Amino acid sequence: MADAAMTTTFLAVIGGASLLAVTARRLRPTDRLPSLEGWALADRSLGPVWTWLLLGGTVFTAYTFTAVPGLAYGNGAPAFFAVPYTVVVCPLAFVLLSRLWSVARRHGYVTAADFVRGRYGSAPLALVVALTGILATMPYLALQLLGIRAVLTAGGVYPRGAAGDLVMVALFAGLAVATYRHGLRAPTVISALKAVAVFVSLTAVCWLVLRRLGGPGAVFEGAARRLGGTGVSDSALLLTPEQQPAYATLALGSALALLMYPHVLTASFAADSERTVRKAAVALPAWTGLLALFGFLGVAALAAGVRAPEGGAEAAVPMLVDRLMPGPLAGLVFGAIVVGALVPAAVMSIAAATCFVRNVYVEYIHPTATPKRQVRIAKAVSLTAKVGAVAFVFGLRDQDAVNLQFLGGVWILQIFPAVAVGLFTRRLHPRALLAGWAVGMAAGTVMVVREGFSSVVPFGPADRPLEIYAGLAALLLNLLVAVAATAVLDRLGVPRGTDATGLPSRLRVRRRPETGANHP
Repeated sequence: MADAAMTTTFLAVIGGASLLAVTARRLRPTDRLPSLEGWALADRSLGPVWTWLLLGGTVFTAYTFTAVPGLAYGNGAPAFFAVPYTVVVCPLAFVLLSRLWSVARRHGYVTAADFVRGRYGSAPLALVVALTGILATMPYLALQLLGIRAVLTAGGVYPRGAAGDLVMVALFAGLAVATYRHGLRAPTVISALKAVAVFVSLTAVCWLVLRRLGGPGAVFEGAARRLGGTGVSDSALLLTPEQQPAYATLALGSALALLMYPHVLTASFAADSERTVRKAAVALPAWTGLLALFGFLGVAALAAGVRAPEGGAEAAVPMLVDRLMPGPLAGLVFGAIVVGALVPAAVMSIAAATCFVRNVYVEYIHPTATPKRQVRIAKAVSLTAKVGAVAFVFGLRDQDAVNLQFLGGVWILQIFPAVAVGLFTRRLHPRALLAGWAVGMAAGTVMVVREGFSSVVPFGPADRPLEIYAGLAALLLNLLVAVAATAVLDRLGVPRGTDATGLPSRLRVRRRPETGANHP
């Protein structure tokens, strides 16, 4: 059971998050009439600091901060693919998110599907982009709850049975009320507390771990011995040549997929300028440093002899904290991770609700819905998404949510050609993009399910297969189909929709007279 000091600190952090959520209305208050843009994007009014806090708090979820060290605890070096993956995200965000923000602001787009609808003039393509985003977001939302439960269980503050379920419901009830009333402003102000709590607590934990375990060298030597004792090679803390293709493709594919998730786009669309998005993207590596330290704590848990439950490696770091840290610091860490789940969970529910309202409800059900009605429907859908995530976690096995999340990453990657490629060229036919999306979705799903819900799949000879990320393989197949189908459709003279974005139809090339060289 948790001691009184840890519980007090934990409750203080959660209480602080609740108080901040209540004051969300004061973040750039507005007298404008209710609108989906105001509720879901905070009227696009966030400056560089708030955008960095929200974007970082949304991208780096609580489950990431428990799953990555859990993977390091169980598998060693492959877990650290998340570090280059989040590094790759930064330049991609600098280019893609800033350009997409500019188009969205100019035309009043709120979702990626809005952009696709305007770029290609294709309602079916916009619909599949929206539905794919919602489908991929829901298991991601459920994983935030799993992260909270793992932390609370390891800290002894999650009672068994109905009492534990009530703790989870109470935590999400406060978030649901704040999000319902204030929209994106609620997770934005909570993200400030998340940043402070995570940065402070993680710095203190790493310092204490290094001090008690004898420094970095002793930590890695102890972890190597423990891995050897569990039957895993003691060289598992180093990548083997066979692991490198999976490592590289996981990092690249995950980076491309992350920027397509609706919650990441929602956080970036809330910025007040294109320059703000770029500043936030440049500063994102500070959050990547945190992720690397969390991965290190997974190695430290091995060195310290932590015994995580079977199938529950994500509890390794919370158990390490509970064992080595004084009560107040342990409470701070647990509170920081729980708050770390509340921010992305709120943004995910807002993003899913916005996609539904803009690209399903208004497009197909009630085209004349007033802005006030759109906000009302979005609030109801957001609340339903949170309730559904809670029911999902209570009703199904934890592994089911993880398996669906593996599929979600593969699925969301299949909208990359329509969204990201569409920012620079319109040469791909919308019907070809639909065909590519369908093939990519089907192929990616089959590959993951066939390998027992592993996101890494083998290719090539059976004796020496090349292991790569299934999502990236499906994306390449998606692009091949889209390019081939475009050539066929153009040859047949099948018309395209009208482009309303004003972007160039293909990547323009600038010629410098003094050198004669071509530059994009």
